[in-house]
Amino acid sequence: MDVYEAALHDAGFALVAGADEAGRGACAGPLVAAAVILPDPAPDGIDDSKRLTPARRAVLYDTIMARAVAVAWVCVEAAECDALGIQLADLTALRGAVTALDPAPDFAVTDGFAVPGLPCPSVAMWKGDQVVTCVAAASIVAKVTRDRLMTGLDTDYPGYGFAAHKGYATARHQSALAELGPCPQHRLTYRNVTGAAIV
Repeated sequence: MDVYEAALHDAGFALVAGADEAGRGACAGPLVAAAVILPDPAPDGIDDSKRLTPARRAVLYDTIMARAVAVAWVCVEAAECDALGIQLADLTALRGAVTALDPAPDFAVTDGFAVPGLPCPSVAMWKGDQVVTCVAAASIVAKVTRDRLMTGLDTDYPGYGFAAHKGYATARHQSALAELGPCPQHRLTYRNVTGAAIV
C-alpha cells in the first residue's frame, strides 16, 4: 500500500496526507473525518478500517497516534449534517481535517471523491482506504474516534443501542426508533428516521 506515497515522495512531496471519513451512512450521530500524515516508513499492518476487527483497529489507532507526523479530525454533528446535506457535510469535514494538520501537508489523497478548497495539491483515489496507506490510517482514526463517540452517546441516550450499532440503521436500531422516536442525535433528513418520528 505504500507505493502511492513512495511515488509522491519521489515527486518531491515530503509530507503526504490521507483523508477519510466515518459515519456517512449512519442515520444517527456525527460524521467524523480524519487526516493523517505517516512517517516514512509507515507502521506495519495499517489497512482499511472495514477490513480490521475492532481490537485490531484499536491497536493500530494507538500506533498511528503515537507515530504519525500529524493527525487531525473533525466532527460534524447530526443537526449540521441535516442542515448542510451529507455530501457538503462530508466535504466540509474532510477539508477541515486536512487544513488542521500541523505540519501542513505538501499533498493530500482523499478517499473516493475530490475535495475542493484544500490547502495543498490533492488527488481523489477510488477505494483509497484500500490502496493508500495514509488514507487507510485516516480511516482507522475516523472509525475509532466515531465509535468511541457513539459509545458515549449510548449512555446519554439509552435505549437506542448506539454502542452496538454505532448509529447505523440495523433492525435493532429501527425497532428502537419505532418505540422511542428520534432523539437529538438522529439525522432528521434520513427517511427511516422521519418515518419513525412520533407526532
